[in-house]
Amino acid sequence: MSLRLARTGTGAGLGGPELFTLRHFSLVEGNHHDNAAGLSWRLTDQDPGADGGSGSLSHQRPSLNAFLTAQAARLLGKEAEWAYTLALFRLHHEQEQPLEETTFTRAAQEAGLELAAWQHARGDIAGLKQALRADLDTAAEVGVQGTPTFVLDSGEAAYFRFEELTREASEAQRRWELYCAVLRDNSRIGTIKRARHRPA
Repeated sequence: MSLRLARTGTGAGLGGPELFTLRHFSLVEGNHHDNAAGLSWRLTDQDPGADGGSGSLSHQRPSLNAFLTAQAARLLGKEAEWAYTLALFRLHHEQEQPLEETTFTRAAQEAGLELAAWQHARGDIAGLKQALRADLDTAAEVGVQGTPTFVLDSGEAAYFRFEELTREASEAQRRWELYCAVLRDNSRIGTIKRARHRPA
């Protein structure tokens, strides 16, 4: 639950960087008890080196640093941003690597980033936080509650959780079309939650 993104897309189909814009969303900030009545606690006001505390706040430092490293990759271009984000997602969610410096560097290497340029971009903490703040404010304006949230050009937006992911292009396209069909349907389905023991 540490690294989260809201994704905005054209709704025209798949295509990676050409058709989607990555935006960040923080569950740590969204779920913070001080923000129950409105935004008062901001992740971007926190020290990247400080421990957040217990419970969900234990994700404060790793998630903030993950966001900032991704913002640095964004400065190297959209292709670099996508490559880094996907590499970090796979390391963290598939290989269960912690969000720490070793993992960030490995993601940058696997994404083929120019490491010196990426590290240089990481040095502007204030600028990276400002860019992250813009992402988080956009997510709050949309009302994002989880990730990945897709925002279509037509205005619809929702978070879908797929329990099994695919890297096969035609199957990914089919799932995207299913997502769009459900989201745009006049029945306005709000929640589909599978029973734990079905199918058995």
